Amino acid sequence: MGHNHNHAAGSNKKVLLVSFLIITSYMIIEAIGGFLTNSLALLSDAGHMLSDSISLMIALIAFKLGEKTVNYSKTFGYKRFEIIAAMINGATLIGISFYILYEAIARFANPPEVATTGMFIISLIGLLVNILVAWIMMHSGDTENNLNMRGAFLHVISDMLGSVGAIVAAMLIMFFGWGWADPLASAIVAVLILRSGYYVTKDALHVLMEGTPPHVDVEDVILTMEKTEGIQGIHDLHIWSITSGLNALSCHAVVDNQLTMAESEKILRSLEHELEHKGITHVTIQMETAAHNHGNSILCKAKNEPLHHHHH
Repeated sequence: MGHNHNHAAGSNKKVLLVSFLIITSYMIIEAIGGFLTNSLALLSDAGHMLSDSISLMIALIAFKLGEKTVNYSKTFGYKRFEIIAAMINGATLIGISFYILYEAIARFANPPEVATTGMFIISLIGLLVNILVAWIMMHSGDTENNLNMRGAFLHVISDMLGSVGAIVAAMLIMFFGWGWADPLASAIVAVLILRSGYYVTKDALHVLMEGTPPHVDVEDVILTMEKTEGIQGIHDLHIWSITSGLNALSCHAVVDNQLTMAESEKILRSLEHELEHKGITHVTIQMETAAHNHGNSILCKAKNEPLHHHHH
């Protein structure tokens, strides 16, 4: 597995780097173009490309830092950095989108003159750049399984919509003289940016709050653990993500006090195996005998327990 995995990560990193360079340089061109042609649609598309470029940069840094080894001061290594960066990215996006909406509202009232030919050409090239990057990602990167790559790919796809919006707006102004098409296109893009900013922030916050990973069905995990032979009960359960795609679980398991170490090892192995199928790769279980009883609630609520000893 080692070689293959490294190869995939290597090619992913290359794809991300190339995409990052192309998109960032074009974003700068588009931003300058937006100022020169006085087109808010171009500026907002550049803003959307900025979100892209940031998310590509996060993906790159996450790959880079993911390789940094764990040490005594950071026992999980730097895997959390990706989440913190995503949080900052989300907040930036929300800020950008509000700014664009604010500008767009002012422009609806009196649309300024826009240099439509320049706007049309720049947004057309922008679309082609996005198509190129999407093509590179499809053909050389792992957009199926790697969350970073997948996120970056989806960003680039939604970027295309921004370019299409600017192209359509430019044509409407050229042919019909509809000046409001420019702020309209930019408002639509701003909403797109706001939406991705909201989701990025929400997901990052969930991870930072040690929330249960979205793909993990807690009920199912509890049942699986409880019906494992030799386990009498489970409490103090925690399930969380360290970073996207790396899930951890810890709990206390009550077992029969006649068990030998070897026997409990065997139970642990089978539990770890079961949990891996459910997407939990990092498992810590503390074995206890029934005598070690501190309120048998799974989280902090009674679970199929005789009620008499619950007087707290």
